[in-house]
Amino acid sequence: MIARIVACVALVSASTAAPAADMSTGTGSSLNWSGFYAGAQIGYDVGGRAEYTYFQTPGSDYNYNHGLRGFLGGIYAGYNHQFDNGVVLGVEADAWFGDVHGSSHAPGDDEFRAKTKIDRAISARARLGFAVDRLMPYVAGGVTSAHMKFNEHLNASHYASAKKSLIGWNVGVGVEYALTDNVSLRGEYRYTRFSKKDFMTDITDEYSLKSYTHDIRLGVSYRF
Repeated sequence: MIARIVACVALVSASTAAPAADMSTGTGSSLNWSGFYAGAQIGYDVGGRAEYTYFQTPGSDYNYNHGLRGFLGGIYAGYNHQFDNGVVLGVEADAWFGDVHGSSHAPGDDEFRAKTKIDRAISARARLGFAVDRLMPYVAGGVTSAHMKFNEHLNASHYASAKKSLIGWNVGVGVEYALTDNVSLRGEYRYTRFSKKDFMTDITDEYSLKSYTHDIRLGVSYRF
């Protein structure tokens, strides 16, 4: 499958090389990336983390610490402006729904287990890229708001829960390739770090949460 995809990309590149040479304006890019665009994305959290401090006590038996993994999918939209030297500046917003989750036993009491789930998020960010014909590598960064669910169980029975919003920042790097003058594919890595969140469960237990995610995303978009 990977070989077929590579072959298809090579054929597309070869078929556009000649027209690109004729259209070149001497800026290093024959395709202008300026304009509005919208697309869809899928992704996977490959290495997130949720670290809980119970009553802000460093040595507590109930300081849960577990990894986060899971799929996500959503939409994005933005605007690019390409300068004569090939530099591309843009702004973008995206939203996703999914099941990024993890769980762990209490380190000092195996009867207790906690689970974290991030089921949706929205982000706003700026992008900086450089157009090389139909290829555009870029970096991006901005802010993220996510919805988190915390559930604690005692011997597999419900014990406590909470639902909270997380606020943080994100930074990423990616590459986008224009299959046509309007349709583009992208691949991106994104790191999101959420600010510490102090919260209380429905039985008034208090926790502080520190969390982050590492996402790999694939997207396809249409430029208007």
